[in-house]
Order: sequence, then structure tokens, then C-alpha cells
Amino acid sequence: MGQFRPEVKAFLLALAGSTVLMIGMGYGRFAFTGILPVMLSDQILTLRQGNLAASANYAGYLLGALMLAKAKPESATRMNMISVVLTLMCLAALSWISSPLAIVIVRGIAGVLSAVTLIAASLWLLQHMKHHNGAPVLFAGVGMGIFLSAEFIAAGKALALTSQQIWLLCAISATVLFLCALRGLLSPADSLLALHGAATVQTQSDDGRPRDAMKLLLIYGLAGFGYIITATYLPLFLTGSLSGIDPVHLWAVFGLAAVPSCFLWHKLVVKIGYRRAFCSNLIVQACGVALPAWSHSLLFCLLSALLVGATFLGTVTIALSEGKRLNQTVKFNMIDSLTAPYGVGQIIGPLVADGLYSLTGSFNPSLLTACGVLLAAAALAAVGGKRR
Repeated sequence: MGQFRPEVKAFLLALAGSTVLMIGMGYGRFAFTGILPVMLSDQILTLRQGNLAASANYAGYLLGALMLAKAKPESATRMNMISVVLTLMCLAALSWISSPLAIVIVRGIAGVLSAVTLIAASLWLLQHMKHHNGAPVLFAGVGMGIFLSAEFIAAGKALALTSQQIWLLCAISATVLFLCALRGLLSPADSLLALHGAATVQTQSDDGRPRDAMKLLLIYGLAGFGYIITATYLPLFLTGSLSGIDPVHLWAVFGLAAVPSCFLWHKLVVKIGYRRAFCSNLIVQACGVALPAWSHSLLFCLLSALLVGATFLGTVTIALSEGKRLNQTVKFNMIDSLTAPYGVGQIIGPLVADGLYSLTGSFNPSLLTACGVLLAAAALAAVGGKRR
């Protein structure tokens, strides 16, 4: 990359890190959302088995995040390589295995790997490469990965491919992305020496209380439950209810809306303060979650994809920034600890959806439950503490 100007090189390095998240999160974690309806149609999985596979993936994510809580930046390059290659292997494995138990196990492993890619890519770009201003491009990879994988899934469905063939298509396209980013990922740690003198963002120091930290942990856990039902089942509960459009395209819209969301919600926190920004984020997200329960029309479904897609990564951005501020008020690492309630919320979500679907034959009760949980989180975010 020596032939590029420092600013271009910085963007390319951020894009390389972003590609790790495209593969590990967009493909490895969330492609299942788009392919699940096809797997059900192919009778490879039942809905209950699909729910177990989803929960196994989210449990794996929690496990992976806890395992790497003390990961070192100097190990990030190796972790990037190993986690991406293993994620590609998981995608390829799903193209030939048909045992429900094996699928659940592979999805659990993919969940562990998705957490590893998130932590490894963050450590690599922000600490190992010391490219602190690359975070918006880096985390946009999650949404871009959802978008790209969804469009490949839609193409596979249009070609009448089986779910296993679609998994293979995803594995191939993700491998191409990895090869394109490989050179950047192998760059030496001193690649951005010309930019190291740039001004850094100053963080605000503000007194907080231990109970504020506890409240943030609770809010974040509720948020994990609140978004995950939509993020797991959006194309599934719209299958057969839309005419003239594949629901997977709405899942692609969900991913595309997430691309700029980290940057936008960070700016909003700076402009109107943490409490109002967090409360607004959760209320908008709750509205998006509830819309398909009111109507499966194209307009309502499109708005749902846009609203939830544009807020769920914003929730992460706001919570992690606040967690860093409150870290000094508790005797444990807030950033590491926030992973636990969020992960638990994501695990419980599909299980609750499965139970309510068994009782009612509809996803509407689980969507309205998730909406209520997000509104409760917004109420908690709005009360107490200093106005910031």
C-alpha cells in the first residue's frame, strides 16, 4: 500500500477491517436470517430447529466475546485471519450438511467466530494500526455485509437454488471479499505513521454513579432482546404476505440502513446529549419492530426494515460510549460486561418467539413483546441521572 497517499491508505485499511465484519457478522451471523425461509421450504429444518440454531448462534457470540475479553492488539492480525477462514468454512459446511443437530452446532461455532471477528477487527484497526478515526467505516461493515449477503441470497432464490446451494454462493462471494482485503489485513502496524500526529477526539469526563452503570447494563440487555426478533425473522414472517417482492430485499434494506447509523447516532449524542439520543434511538427502534405486527403491507415492512436497521447499531454505539464513561464508577470492565446482558437478550429472543408462535401461530405477539421491551428500555434511559 506504499504507493497510496496516507489519507487513501487510511480509508483502504478501514475498508479491510470492515471486510472482516462483512464476512464474520454480515455473512457468518446474519445470512441465516435470509436463508432460513428457504431451509424451511426445503424441509432441512423445522421452525423450532431454526429457532434453536438462531439461539445457538447468539449463545456462541456471547461465549466468543467472553473468551476474548482480554485479547491483545498484537494478536489481532492472526485472529482476523483465523476467524475469517473458519467462518468461510462454516458457510461452506452448511452447503452440504443436512442434519439439524449438525446445523445447530455449526451455527453455534459461527456465533463464536462472529464475536471473534468483531473484537479482532476492532483491535486490529483501532489499536494495532492506531487508526482511531476509522471506526465508522469499520462498523459499517456489519450493515454492508447484511446487504451483500441478502442480495446474493435473493439472486440464489431467483435462480431457484436450494438453500444448500445458496449457502455455497454465500461462501464463494465472502471468499472473494476476503481475497480483496487480504493485502490490507497483512499491512504492517506502522502503515499510518504519517497520520499518527492527527488530532484525536477528546472524551468528556463526567462523574457517574455505580447505579448508572447497573441501569445501563439492564437497558442494554433489554435492547438485545428488543431488536433480535426482527433481526432473526424479518424475511420469514413476511414470506407469502408480500406480492411482487422477495422479502430478502427488505432484509437487504435493513443492512443498508445500518451502514451510516453508527456515525449518525454518535453525532446525535454530541448534539442533544446521551439521554435524549438513547431514548430516541430506542423509541424509533420500537416503532420499527412493531410495524409488521400492524400490517404486512410493503410500506409498513419497508419502514420497519429502515427504522430497525438504522437504529440497532446506533444502540451499540451509544451504549458502548456511555459504558466507557461509567467504567471508572465500578470495579469491573464495563465494555466487557455489556456483552453479557446484550448476549443473553439475544439468546432469549428467539426462544420467546418460538414459544409465542407455538401458542398463537403468529409472530405478531413476539413483535409486540419486543416493542414493549424496547419502550421499557427507553423509559429507563429517560429517567434519573444528570441531564447530559
